[in-house]
Amino acid sequence: MDYKKNVTSCLVSLLGEHLSEQQINELLETPKHPSYGDVAFPCFTLAKLFRKPPAAIATELAENLRHPLFDKVEAKGAYVNVFLNKSAISKQIIETIVKQQRHYGDLSLGQGKTIVLDFSSPNIAKPFSMGHLRSTVIGNAIANIAEKCGYRTVRINHLGDWGTQFGKLIAAYKHWGDENKINENPIQELFRLYVKFHEEAETNEQLEQEGRAWFKKLEDGDEEAYRLWKWFRDESLRDFNRIYELLGISFDSYNGEAFYNDKMDRVIQLLEEQGLLSESDGALVVRLDEYELPPCLIKKSDGATLYATRDLAAALYRYETYAFSRALYVVGHEQRLHFQQVFSVLKKLGFAWANAMTHVPFGLMLKDGRKMSTRKGRVILLEDVLKDAIALAKKNIAEKNPNVKNEDEVARQVGVGAVIFYDLKHERTNNIEFSLEDMLKFEGETGPYVQYTHARACSILRNAPSPVTDHIQGLTDEGSWEIVKLLAAFPNIIQNAYEYLDPSLIAKYLIDVSQAFNSYYAHTKVLTEDEQLHSRLALVYATTVVLKEGLRLLGIHAPEEM
Repeated sequence: MDYKKNVTSCLVSLLGEHLSEQQINELLETPKHPSYGDVAFPCFTLAKLFRKPPAAIATELAENLRHPLFDKVEAKGAYVNVFLNKSAISKQIIETIVKQQRHYGDLSLGQGKTIVLDFSSPNIAKPFSMGHLRSTVIGNAIANIAEKCGYRTVRINHLGDWGTQFGKLIAAYKHWGDENKINENPIQELFRLYVKFHEEAETNEQLEQEGRAWFKKLEDGDEEAYRLWKWFRDESLRDFNRIYELLGISFDSYNGEAFYNDKMDRVIQLLEEQGLLSESDGALVVRLDEYELPPCLIKKSDGATLYATRDLAAALYRYETYAFSRALYVVGHEQRLHFQQVFSVLKKLGFAWANAMTHVPFGLMLKDGRKMSTRKGRVILLEDVLKDAIALAKKNIAEKNPNVKNEDEVARQVGVGAVIFYDLKHERTNNIEFSLEDMLKFEGETGPYVQYTHARACSILRNAPSPVTDHIQGLTDEGSWEIVKLLAAFPNIIQNAYEYLDPSLIAKYLIDVSQAFNSYYAHTKVLTEDEQLHSRLALVYATTVVLKEGLRLLGIHAPEEM
């Protein structure tokens, strides 16, 4: 429940002729100090309307603002300050969470609607680096949040499994490859060949020609080229799936670029039928002057199709297969122009559903202030980072709680959670500087801090008389009230995270809840035997429900012991 709605509805009944519900809601503030109440309404906006001083308007409103959940309403200067009935509201919110459990915060925004999400999408035969982490965990979290809002989701891993780079890789394998080495360690060996090709190509121009020739063979269905390509793809996917399993992430489709090879002619035919193709230096383009965009290149002068052609084919296929209400592309911000062009071409083709397509950009994962580059070998492997994080988590657990059950499983949950949370706590569009040290801190604004708060709350409940959710009364102390207000905000946070497509709103919220709970725990003896014992325990239980569900939405586990 959102207790601010009570204040809004009362103000609408008094001011509805002058301000809309949305305007009133946007004006409401949360006072910085409890002595000014729980919700404040500034009257400056009304001064011109009523031709009265704001303070006089505040006094009149305060006299007429009444609701069973308001303890007191007073005018303070130009503000109307509302003091809520802590006992009634805390009881209502705690009981709601206890009753709804993990379904607390469920929304029905997307009932009967489908969202397709294109995310992760690594390139075959290249290692899964820290650079791929962002799309993978942001996309997964947005999918979880969308499901929480009632949508059906289709998670698509649009693998980079086609293109000139495969010709280069085949050429590199033919020159320097060793089948046994690839079988032993496929990604590492294929990556070594890929880097070696580009190093050698700097002084040997013929290599680039060989690479293009092998890719032409692949496109023409050459048996050897296809066999090598499929081998590289299968080995890569096996390797990727090991990492996805570690991250706890799965997909509904692995249809990559190669899947659309036989679907692009239809796109070109549609564009021809509608007279949208123009010739430019021998290439075929769609002009997008009315959108103030450069032309979208559909077919090169040598007849080769491009990313845009594939993405147009993919969009058509996905709409016809899934009848989506919305399609999200979780891809770095450097692809902004590409998606503007693709969506604009679909609009020109007359597809109304093109308006439901959204590019969800994000900042880069930087190393020493520079973009990571696979081609130059400047890359940090995600699997190495995850293994380091798990090892450090295991070390910390052994020091702090050597008797913890399922030590390996908890270490995995904490280590992997630390890496995911480090990414998601940053606003989606910001760049992130890679820092293993910051990522693996177990204090401060980190995943392990939130997980530890959840485990600490679980440990209180284990020591409590059972059952802990009976005889709930209202709580009125400031420590409880801070937690209650935060718990009440959870559904709104989820809705905002979906609307802004930004999981960092949930990550930051979980930090706030954890800090409020730890402050409460430091000043309150929860297990004291008195008439409010069960209510305090129910508050602790409600906190565990929200922390666990919030972490789940981010793709992170919540251990009960740490």
